[in-house]
Amino acid sequence: MTERFVIDVHLGPDDLEAALRADVSAGLGGSPRQLSPKWFYDDLGSKLFDAITDLPEYYPTRREREILVARAPQIAATCDVTTLVELGSGTSTKTRILLDALGAGDRLRWFVPMDVSEWVLRQAGEALMGAYPGLAVHAVVGDFERHVAKLPSPGGRRLVAFLGGTIGNLDPTRRARLLDDLASGLEPGDLLLLGTDLVKDPARLLAAYDDPTGVTAAFNRNVLNVVNRHLGADFDLTRWDHVARWDAGAEWIEMHLRSCGPQRVGLGSLDLVIHVEDGETVRTEISAKFRASGVETELADSGFSLLEWWTDSAGDFALSLSVRR
Repeated sequence: MTERFVIDVHLGPDDLEAALRADVSAGLGGSPRQLSPKWFYDDLGSKLFDAITDLPEYYPTRREREILVARAPQIAATCDVTTLVELGSGTSTKTRILLDALGAGDRLRWFVPMDVSEWVLRQAGEALMGAYPGLAVHAVVGDFERHVAKLPSPGGRRLVAFLGGTIGNLDPTRRARLLDDLASGLEPGDLLLLGTDLVKDPARLLAAYDDPTGVTAAFNRNVLNVVNRHLGADFDLTRWDHVARWDAGAEWIEMHLRSCGPQRVGLGSLDLVIHVEDGETVRTEISAKFRASGVETELADSGFSLLEWWTDSAGDFALSLSVRR
């Protein structure tokens, strides 16, 4: 790495292990039982999710990319920023559409990706600096629910991108807390580009989270592999069925794992044993779906004013651009 690359580590391996232990202990020891979706993404889980994004039933990734390709020039003209921040950046593959439009290495001087994986950030940073010789990368290893206040401000106006509909994995209270934290760390005039999946026919939503080939089911069950490996648990993955449900009142999809018969599961390193009844479920994810009016209200409540609202040609997904008041 060169001096163009800086990395701040706020979340080391020990911190991740402690967070996993706390989440699993609280989530499986409580009622109803649940696991956080943040633990889906080990190496296998990441590969399975990549496979999900290629499924014909799973539209969000394609629809968001369609909007980015169509609107990136307009975003760049409106924003005129010197720093792009990305929450949950991963490999930043899709972000290159924005980097190109924003003039990375020229007008855009800094890219600030935040992710939980230091290895992914280092690999992505090296690739981006090779592609954009004038761009500097200030990476942040952290959890966007805990470390947004630690995002650096290298200088100039900032655009924060939070893409992929990931904000939908948070319930309304946690969404409000995140948006409040973001607003507190931004200056008036800084901007937020937010990806949100939209409310639509529940049959299409359920198909997107329960594909007939079973890729999503394998992705969902893999969280038990993570718990087994890191916490000495003895979950038998063959005894858990994948379930996707639409909650019309909350307007979100829930993913669950449903027990096939009564089970006794030990979690060795937590000194915890749970007894699960036949048909009992563990909720592993919510994925909220949004309406334009609701997004505008949530943004306004945290100090943002909506500037632009774009959808794909099918009206499935939205990108909103708002400014910190």
